[in-house]
Amino acid sequence: MSDADVSGVGSVVSRRPRRRGRVAILAVVALLLTSLPWLWTTIAARDHVYDEADAPTADVVIVLGTAVAADRQRPSDRLAGRLETAAELVTSGRAKVVLVSGDGGGTSGDEPAVMTAYLTGLGVDARRVVADPFGLDTYDSCARAREVYGVQRALIVTQSFHLPRAVTLCRQLGLDVDGVTARCDGCGRLMFVEKSIREYFASGKAAWDTVRGRPPAIHSPASPAVQDALRVVTGQGADR
Repeated sequence: MSDADVSGVGSVVSRRPRRRGRVAILAVVALLLTSLPWLWTTIAARDHVYDEADAPTADVVIVLGTAVAADRQRPSDRLAGRLETAAELVTSGRAKVVLVSGDGGGTSGDEPAVMTAYLTGLGVDARRVVADPFGLDTYDSCARAREVYGVQRALIVTQSFHLPRAVTLCRQLGLDVDGVTARCDGCGRLMFVEKSIREYFASGKAAWDTVRGRPPAIHSPASPAVQDALRVVTGQGADR
């Protein structure tokens, strides 16, 4: 082998570690960039997340929708857990009115209709329940609660893996919310792991939506439904 050949081989060998180093640095940078939104939602929500037993009080509790059961008539285990937690908050006097927010035309069924029926089946007075059929995602549910239904202070109920993003989004959109961890009977460990991974990546979209001030997908005129429900519940107004 000539001196030129030896030199060429040595040059190739010496370039390989440098390339690996660059790839490793790029991988670390990419990991940091994808982790920042998740860290943001986690840290921002830290002082505003409670267990059901320790939940503070608010006039309104917002329940975030998710897919209903296969029969399209009952809530899934996750959704049932959220509704059962909200019903307990009402029963214990920590909340007065429930705003159920979900997709009224979802692929699995009418989420708010199923949620309302389940709550009333749990003994919650129907006059205490207000349904938003255009809470198409977490961001929209938060934005519409404030812009359409005039909610300023609320509790928000969902499972632990979803709660930091939900609380952070609502607070960024001007709602004074505290999150309450929902029950999830029948939810296995694998589901929690799967949903936690999903939340890691969904936090990036949450950050982008917040930065650009995305409007809700569906624009609706202001609704007095929540305030009307509160007046009825507190005896300050007649049914109408």
